Amino acid sequence: MSSYTIAGAILTEREHTVPLDHTDPSRGSITVFTREVAAPDGADRPYLVFLQGGPGFEAARPTSPLTGWMARAVREYRLLLLDQRGTGRSTPVGPVVPGATPQEQAHYLTLFRADSIVRDCEAIRRELGSAPWTLLGQSFGGFTSLTYLSIAPEGLAAALITGGLAPVINRSADDIYDATWSRVAEANERYYDRYPDDRARTLTVHKRLAAEDMRLPNGDRLTSRRFRQLGMWLGDSAGFEYLHHVLELPAGSAAFLADVEGALRWERNPMYATLHESSYADGGPTRWSAHRLTPAGFYEGDMYSAEHVYPWMWEDYAGLRPHAAIAEILAEHSWPRLYDEARLARNTVPVAATIYIDDVYVDRVFAMETAALVPNLRPWITNEYAHNGLRADGERVAGRLIDMVKGRV
Repeated sequence: MSSYTIAGAILTEREHTVPLDHTDPSRGSITVFTREVAAPDGADRPYLVFLQGGPGFEAARPTSPLTGWMARAVREYRLLLLDQRGTGRSTPVGPVVPGATPQEQAHYLTLFRADSIVRDCEAIRRELGSAPWTLLGQSFGGFTSLTYLSIAPEGLAAALITGGLAPVINRSADDIYDATWSRVAEANERYYDRYPDDRARTLTVHKRLAAEDMRLPNGDRLTSRRFRQLGMWLGDSAGFEYLHHVLELPAGSAAFLADVEGALRWERNPMYATLHESSYADGGPTRWSAHRLTPAGFYEGDMYSAEHVYPWMWEDYAGLRPHAAIAEILAEHSWPRLYDEARLARNTVPVAATIYIDDVYVDRVFAMETAALVPNLRPWITNEYAHNGLRADGERVAGRLIDMVKGRV
């Protein structure tokens, strides 16, 4: 354990040993890193555990002084920033996955979904001697919060969910991707309404990429299909501008290529791509759902995609290639369910959740369906923010959710 002091906060860092497989501790252990963030006078406040979006990303890092949602949260809580298993300073999953064969490596990664993260949290809560604590789940962290409410609601005092009300009524991955492709199409039209000249610029870039061997700074060839993934930005409050500012650069210039590479960082956390569709697998295999449901004519037109993964990514991104065989195996894996619909329908834990009307990643119709199922869940339905509302205006978003679960709003 280590402690540090920054402007307005005390940080305490810990490494916790947890079973790799909570159902079979004999398989060995991994470490999970947490960083506690407390105001100087807040060492005895209840915990607020932050569950990061992803899957496959470490927790947000504090600044000195604290800003955004962290600055708001420490006024009433001690924060616990969890690097979910496999990420950040927890036992990492990189290009090389433990196991002698792709089958063994794929089986290893089946232990890194939300159900295992929840059990890690409960083991850490017991280790710290904490009473039931409150969650703040962003995006995938919100999905994980619903898994927590399904598996171990006794460990929770409340849950705050931002852009992460997952479909919990036994929706297939195909149901979800069919809906999100519709949201992506809407976002593309909104983008071209704002920047109409970018439609022609986009088509020009695709023609050049089909004719030229254009290389990114890391040596990868920039393919037309890879360029379409810049649509990841369409779900961000500033994303339309990010995309426009790339398109206005001369295609093929050093600045253009550097900005494209920087926008698509799947290789930094390869687990993000390899496990991504499993986040939507509430039972059964996904079989490359987003890829199979790609709209007809997508690769010939001007449409951008969003947070979708495709089998060709393990060819186009050199940093993902070591996971290629694993990804194919996991696409056919019959995943267990993540949510207990009956238990969620009996929920007694106070929950406050944002539903963003224009969320490109989490379908608003399914989110409202979940909100209607779960008792004691109060939704905040708004078009003020995109999916990244917590990052864009964290002090207000977190503050309102805290006030909601405490009955002040």
